[in-house]
Amino acid sequence: MKINDFNFAGHKAIVRVDFNVPLNENGNVTDDTRIKGALPTLKKILSDGGSVIMMSHMGKPKGKVNPKLSLSQIVKNVSDALGVDVKFAEDCGNASDAAAALKPGEALLLENLRFYAEEEGKPVGIDKADPKYDEAKKEMKAKQEEFAKKLASYADVYVNDAFGTAHRKHASTAVIADYFDADHKMLGFLMEKEVTAIDNVLKNAKHPFTAIIGGSKVSSKLGVIKNLLDKVDNLIIGGGMGYTFIKAQGGHIGKSLHEDDLIPEALNVMKVAKEKGVNLSLSTHTVCAKEFSNDAERVVYPIGEIPEDYEGMDAAEESVKVWQDIILNSKTILWNGPVGVFELDNFAVGTGEIAKTVAKATQENGAYSLVGGGDSVAAVNKFGLADKVSYVSTGGGAMLEAIEGKILPGVAAIEGK
Repeated sequence: MKINDFNFAGHKAIVRVDFNVPLNENGNVTDDTRIKGALPTLKKILSDGGSVIMMSHMGKPKGKVNPKLSLSQIVKNVSDALGVDVKFAEDCGNASDAAAALKPGEALLLENLRFYAEEEGKPVGIDKADPKYDEAKKEMKAKQEEFAKKLASYADVYVNDAFGTAHRKHASTAVIADYFDADHKMLGFLMEKEVTAIDNVLKNAKHPFTAIIGGSKVSSKLGVIKNLLDKVDNLIIGGGMGYTFIKAQGGHIGKSLHEDDLIPEALNVMKVAKEKGVNLSLSTHTVCAKEFSNDAERVVYPIGEIPEDYEGMDAAEESVKVWQDIILNSKTILWNGPVGVFELDNFAVGTGEIAKTVAKATQENGAYSLVGGGDSVAAVNKFGLADKVSYVSTGGGAMLEAIEGKILPGVAAIEGK
């Protein structure tokens, strides 16, 4: 069922939202992007004449009640954003009365789902090496199903609009869907957009297709790189992970970040890229510094000739120019991860240039661009370019797993794939 085709009049909808928003030491919300992201779905339900029950996690309380991670702290923010006085249920596992009392147009927020270990469905306080672990896991799975059934009992429609947790098979993201028929479970607007954006890149990409993969570690993105080698024409590898590839080829990388144990994998990626005719583009020159500090003196070296006491910190102009040519000649662009130490302004230049070039390719050349991953998203926001790219994904881990080619339980539970 598509959310746009459903009339929520007279229905109670339980919606899995992602309200895992950052709070300061006083419990005040410092960034309400995720709350705003859920509004189209929530407002559609209320304006149809339905009532809405919102459920979310916050942080990692690991099955224990932690007042610092209570969603009671964000009730005012959600109320203001939604334009409705949101009620609060202090125990998400015992909210039947509060849910039953809801009238059309009213909204209820449940307390942090992860105050119950059943949400994640992992046994607590027992080590995986313990012989009793399998038994504890089986017991927890049964409890998880009961917990999901309880959450489902509050409503007659289930909507999943939390893409950020779609790669987890939790009670609220996947298990709960078993208790609704196909006509009464659906993806929310945000989820629909995320799934469409990923399909545009992985299934319906126009060529040339370029993926820009950055960030610090090869290990965290190896699955993504391998899956993309079957799909892309150009693969740009930048950021800290690039130095492992340079070292694998015998280059001198000084103190730069790298993973020696992944050198065989790096060599294999280069070999497979060659076999498949993929243009694998690594940085040629890098901005280096003697220490990891914004004020450190910036010196440019060819990337395979970095002196012992220097470390690579940013993609230099020479590298960026090569990448700009590739990006501007692309029709589909996927960008995940910065090409330098983005958190230090003096070493964020390369990442900023990539952001501007992806935006230019989209606006002027009609390319389809998908940007995801914390620092890439921060980069397009920092330079005011979020509305100049085709889609900005907010689901970091979920997006990576989708690009790796993995089935997302949160999507599969609804679409039956």
